[in-house]
Amino acid sequence: MAEVTLVEIKKTFRGRTTVIPNLNLQIEDGSFTVLVGPSGCGKSTLLRMIAGLETVTRGAVHIGGQDVTTAEPCDRDIAMVFQSYALYPHMSVARNIDFGMRLARVPAAEREVRVNEAARLLNLDELLDRKPAELSGGQRQRVAIGRAIVRNPGVFLFDEPLSNLDAALRNRMRVELAELHQRLDATMIYVTHDQVEAMTLADCIVVMNAGHIEQVGAPMELYQHPETVFVAGFIGSPKMNLIEGAVADGYGAATLGIRPEHIELGRGSGEWQGRVRVVEKLGADSFAYVDCEQVGDLTVRLPGDVDVRSGDTLYLTPRHDQLHRFDHDGLRLLDDRSVVNRENLLSGAGA
Repeated sequence: MAEVTLVEIKKTFRGRTTVIPNLNLQIEDGSFTVLVGPSGCGKSTLLRMIAGLETVTRGAVHIGGQDVTTAEPCDRDIAMVFQSYALYPHMSVARNIDFGMRLARVPAAEREVRVNEAARLLNLDELLDRKPAELSGGQRQRVAIGRAIVRNPGVFLFDEPLSNLDAALRNRMRVELAELHQRLDATMIYVTHDQVEAMTLADCIVVMNAGHIEQVGAPMELYQHPETVFVAGFIGSPKMNLIEGAVADGYGAATLGIRPEHIELGRGSGEWQGRVRVVEKLGADSFAYVDCEQVGDLTVRLPGDVDVRSGDTLYLTPRHDQLHRFDHDGLRLLDDRSVVNRENLLSGAGA
C-alpha cells in the first residue's frame, strides 16, 4: 500500500513567507497524480515535503499509512527523479543505475537482476556499458528513472523531469512514462507547469494556485467542468475564452467561459461578429484569433481546411450547452442555471 495523505499542511519560510497556508490532499495507491500550476504556486515545495527534502511547518505527511512527517528521505519508501539527470559521468549506465544499491550493500547478484529488469522496462538493454556522454537527453533521463526503479519504492516522485528535453523528446518520454506506470502499477506523483503534460499523463490532476488547491479530478473532468475561473483558464490548449462585462451579465454570470471548439461559424449571421487578426494553420485544425466588439478577443478552433484569413469578418455563435458560468468570486455557478436559455435570462427569468 502506497497511499499518500497530506493533513493540514502548512509551509512557511523564515517564519514570514507562507508558501502553502493550509492544504489537505489524499493520493490514491497506484495512481498517477500530477501537481500542476504556474511557477511559484507551491507544487515543487509540496513534492519536496512529501520526499522529506523540506520540513513541514505544520501538519502531517502519511505514506502507506505511516506518519513520516519527521522521517528522513531514505526512510519514506520513496524514490525521486529530478529535472537534472545527476548522472556520474565516469560511470557506465549500469553503474549509475546500481550506485544506490551499492551504498546500501545490496548483494551483487540481486543488483544485477534489478538493473537488468529496469533496463528491460526502459529499453536500455543495449546501453548498459555506455557512459552518460554517449547518450541522448531522453536516454539519460531514462537512466535516472532506472536508478529510481531499482529501489522498488512505494512512491515515485517526479519534479519536472522532462523540462530539459526538446519538444519531440518530451512527447516520446510522456508516452514512455505512461507505459511505465501501467507496467509497474506504482503510485507516481509528478510536478509540472505544463498542463499538456498533466492532461496526457495523469489519471488525477491537482491544480494549484498560490499554495491552494483549486480543483482535484480526472483530466477530462477538469476540462469539461472547471470549478473555478483559474482552472478554466489554465487547463486546455489553447485556453478557454473568458468573457466579462455586458455579455456575461446577459447570461447571469460575472464571467462567461466558452472553449474554442464550442464556437460555431455562421454564414452571414451569428450572435457575435468579429475581425480575424491571425490564423494559425496546424494541419487538421486551424485557430483563428478574432477581435469581437461585443466580447473582446476570442480564440476559435476551426477545421484545418476552412478558408479563413487575416482581416476576414466572422459570424460566431457559442454552443449554449457548452457555456461555463462563474460568479464574482470566480466560482462555478450551479449547472442547472447554466442550461437556462439566453432568451429567458435576458428577459429576467432565472436571474
